[in-house]
Formats: sequence, structure tokens, C-alpha cells
Amino acid sequence: MSRLRVAFDVLPLAGEKTGVGRFCSGLVRALADCKAVEVRGYAVARNARSDTAAPMSALGLGVKTWRAPTRLVNAVWSRSEMPPIEWLVGPVDVVHGTNYVVPPSRHGGRVVTVYDLTAMRYPQLCLPASLAYPRLVERAVRRGAFVHVLSSFVRDEVLELLGVDGEVVRVVPAGLDVARKDSRGLLAATGERRQRPVPYVLALGSVEPRKDLPTLVSAFAELARTYVDLELVVAGPGGWGESAFTAAVAASGVADRVVRLGYLEDAERQSLLEGAVALAFPSLYEGFGFPPLEAMAAGVPVVATAAGAVPEVVGDAAELVAPGDVEAMTAALARVIDDDGLRATLVQAGRARASMFTWASAAASMVELYALAAGARRGR
Repeated sequence: MSRLRVAFDVLPLAGEKTGVGRFCSGLVRALADCKAVEVRGYAVARNARSDTAAPMSALGLGVKTWRAPTRLVNAVWSRSEMPPIEWLVGPVDVVHGTNYVVPPSRHGGRVVTVYDLTAMRYPQLCLPASLAYPRLVERAVRRGAFVHVLSSFVRDEVLELLGVDGEVVRVVPAGLDVARKDSRGLLAATGERRQRPVPYVLALGSVEPRKDLPTLVSAFAELARTYVDLELVVAGPGGWGESAFTAAVAASGVADRVVRLGYLEDAERQSLLEGAVALAFPSLYEGFGFPPLEAMAAGVPVVATAAGAVPEVVGDAAELVAPGDVEAMTAALARVIDDDGLRATLVQAGRARASMFTWASAAASMVELYALAAGARRGR
């Protein structure tokens, strides 16, 4: 059997990786090891970035970049079947739009990844550009695309809110990367030099309203009254929720014990995880949730909200509380800090749960979906 030629949107690999970037990075590396597919990367951006091509080059894979405004091209693709992806990457059997948008193809099947439907459930938590995503997905499905989601929760959202036929929506969870610990250790990696170790609760991710970090700050302010050495460390790219987070910290009364770190590379991120007493994940809505999974793999107890797909991802391996409930978040973090038996149980269950998510399995399932999409197109 000949290899499936897959056009794969690698634009999410550029710059500081969010959850979308982590998914695309992990999947494309796993696909590079699959003999059943030939991956052809593409990226549409006003300015081609070297960090888009570099990860692909390291895998021996090429990238074709179209120098055009991403939003403008997406608008064209939302109304037209031109220009087809073949103009950029040559003949393909499948094109995978890895971030809500899948370009037209003359002869190839189409797969579009949908991470969540925040744009429909909570439009007030979205930037304007994201509000167009559901319409783009709907149009892609009408033109024969299969929808890939990372959780059954998002599958149900797509069926309910977009009215899509369940036969074209397929669940393939993400895998998990465990980075090597930086030999310099946590303090050198983050640039935070201290005279003695300090216990800290960690939050990871972009600072945006959906992550509800102000609730976590309020919970930490309550904890700080009892745990006098405890700190809150928030690490991740800045976002349009930064001002609300900053205001919450300023009003907390414990601003000197809240450490704001920016984006961290994988080894630094892993070091930070391994040193935490707990990971807090206060999100209001999630389609998957990489940080809890990473924490569980690192042997760190997780306190998270029962928001969206989070319960599906963590199973019984985390303490779950209602979104936005400061009191419940405070109490759950206190239990995890104080109760050695609970910590041991969560650590053991978390490692077992995290081991279920592998990139090899994700890639194998995606190849099956690619073959399905290619076959459906050939049968039309």
C-alpha cells in the first residue's frame, strides 16, 4: 500500500507554544515515525518564521509557506474552494487543518481539528478572530471534512452546537511529552534565585480569561494566611487576561508571594512542574487540558475545576472543584498540602492515568482517520 500524502498545518508550531502548539508538535513528530504517511507541512502567515520550519527540518520534513495574512486567507477559504492546497504543497491524499481551518483540496480528503467551542459557549471569553471558527468548521463539514476532537466532551459539543453528523466527528486524544529535566535545576532555569527552597502552587498556561486565574489568586490569598511560606507561581505566555490577573494580584494582599514567569521551554517547564507541591488548574471551560496531564506524569497532585473535558482527562486522579468556586479551590489545595495519604494516592493514580496518553497511539488513530477521509473523498 502506498503512503498517504498528508498536508499538515504547522503554523501552530511557530513562536511560544500553547496547547494547540503542543498538540501539533507532538503529533507531527509521531507521524514522522509512521511509515504509512508522508507529511508535508504548510503554513500561511504574513511573514514566514524560521521557528515554523525548524521543528519540521529537524524531523527531515519540509514546509511550504505562503506569505499572506492568515486572517485574509481564512476568509477567502470560508467562501471559496480556491486556492486549493495543492498549489502550495503538490498532490495530497489528505489535508489536515490543525487549528479550526482546513483549506480546500482538489482531490484530497479533509480533516479539521476542533479543540473546543468556547466561541459559541462563552463568546465573551474569546478574541474577535476566534469567533469565526465555528462557521469555518461548519462550512468545511458541508464540503466533506471530517472533524477531529481531543475529547468526547468536545465531540458532544460539536454535535449539539454545530449540528454535525456524528459519523464525521472522531475522538483522538493527545499524547504526552515528558521533557528531560534541566541539569541546572529549577532556580537557574527560571532565573529566580532564592536563599532557600520555597514551596509553591503552580499554574501553567496562557493568561486569558478562560483560565480564570483571578479565582486562583483569591484562593491562594486565603491559603497564604495559613501557609506562611507558600507561594503561587504562574508560568506561561501573556494574553488578553493579563490585566485582570495583575489587578487580582494587586488586590490580594499577598502580591509579594505571587511569582509571574513568562513562557518556558520544555526542560524549564518540566523542572518547574517537578518542584511544585500541587498544580492548580482553575479553568472555566476546556476541550482537553495539557497541564493537569503533565503534572500527573511528573508525580505532582492536581487540583482542577470540573470544567469541560477536564474530568474526562484526569479521571479519578485529581481533586475536582466547581469552576469559579474560591472556597472549594482553597479547601482542595489545603487538603492536598496537608494530607500525605491523599497526596500519595493522587500521585500514584496520576502517573497511571498519564501513562494512558501516548503520541504513538494518537498517531496511529490519526492515520486511521486520514485513511477514512481519503477514502471518502475518492468515493465521492
